[in-house]
Amino acid sequence: MLEKLQIIKQRFDEVNDLIIQPDIISDQQRYTKLMKEYKDLKLIVDKGEIYKEATDNVTEAEEIIADGSDAEMVDMAKMQLEEAKETIEKLEEEIRFMLIPKDPDDAKNVVVEVRAGTGGDEASIFAGDLYRMYSKYCSDKGWRVDVVSQSDGTSGGFKEIIFEVSGEDVYGTLKFEAGVHRVQRVPQTETQGRVHTSAATVMVLPEAEEFDYELDMTEVRIERTTSTGPGGQSVNTTYSAIKLHHEPTGMIVSCQDQKSSHKNLEKALKVLRSRLYDLELAKQQAADAEKRKSMVSSGDRSAKIRTYNYPQGRVTDHRIGLTLYDLSNIINGDIQKIIDELMLAENTELLKANDDLI
Repeated sequence: MLEKLQIIKQRFDEVNDLIIQPDIISDQQRYTKLMKEYKDLKLIVDKGEIYKEATDNVTEAEEIIADGSDAEMVDMAKMQLEEAKETIEKLEEEIRFMLIPKDPDDAKNVVVEVRAGTGGDEASIFAGDLYRMYSKYCSDKGWRVDVVSQSDGTSGGFKEIIFEVSGEDVYGTLKFEAGVHRVQRVPQTETQGRVHTSAATVMVLPEAEEFDYELDMTEVRIERTTSTGPGGQSVNTTYSAIKLHHEPTGMIVSCQDQKSSHKNLEKALKVLRSRLYDLELAKQQAADAEKRKSMVSSGDRSAKIRTYNYPQGRVTDHRIGLTLYDLSNIINGDIQKIIDELMLAENTELLKANDDLI
C-alpha cells in the first residue's frame, strides 16, 4: 500500500508543478483536466499521510515492546499498537476504494431526458411523477434544474421533458437512473379499479463541453420558429424557438423554454453535443469490452431497472434486488438510499476488478 501511495504522491507533485506553468494555464482543456486530477489525487495523498503516520506508530510501538525495559512504556505501547492497527485496517479499506479508477465524466453536469413509454396517458402522468421526483431530489442536493424543452401529456405529465442539472458530481450520482422505470397502479381514468402497468424511459447524458465534443456546425441545420403552448404574447409571436437538425445522424433537438432565440440555441446545442458525446462513449465501450462500464450504471435504455408498485407501497430496483417499502417518500424525491446502494454495488464490482492494481 505504501509503495502505491508513494507513486501517487510523485504524480501529485508532478501535477502540482504543471498547473502553475503559463503554457498549461493558457490551454483551457488541459488545465481543466489537470485541476480535476489534482483535486482527486490530493484526497488520496492527504489520506495517505494519515496512513503513513499510523504505520510509523506501529513501528514505534513494536520497538518499545521489543525493548521491554520500561513496563509502563510497554503498556502504553501495546495500547498505541492496538489503536494504530485498527486505524490502518480502516484506512486501507478507504484507500482501496479511493484507488478505484474514476469515470472521468462523474464530475460533469447532466442532461436528463424523461419520455413516456407504454401505457398511454398514464405513462405521461408517470413521466411527470419522475420529473418531480428528480426535481425535488436535486433541490435537496442544492443542484440547479433548468428545463430545456417539454411536450405535455393530454391528461397531465409529459410525453417528453428534457432538463439540465448543474451541481457537484451530478453525473456520478444520477447516471444510475438511466433505463426503463415501470409503475404499477390504478390509473385515475380506470373505473373498475384494475391495476395497470406503465413505463417511462430515463436517459442521463453527461453534459459535453465544447472541448469534449467538437460539433461541426456545417452539419447542423438551424430552424427558427414561433413557440407553441402557454406563454406571454411575445413568446408566441417572435421566432425564438429553435429546432436543430443534425444531418449525419438525423437527430433533432428543440428548445423554446427561453424568450431569447440566442439562449434557446445555446441550450439546444448543449443537448445535441451531449447526445453526440454519449453516442461516442457508447461506441468506445462497445469496441473494448474490458472497458465497459459496470452493469449497475451501464445506462442500457432497454433495461427495466426499477418498479414502483403503488398497491404494495413498494419500490424495487432490479439490478441489485433491492426492495424498499417506502414508495411515498421515494416518489417525493427521497432516492438517496437507492443511489447509495447502487454506488456500493458498483464500487464493490470495480474493486474486485482492480484488486490486482492495489
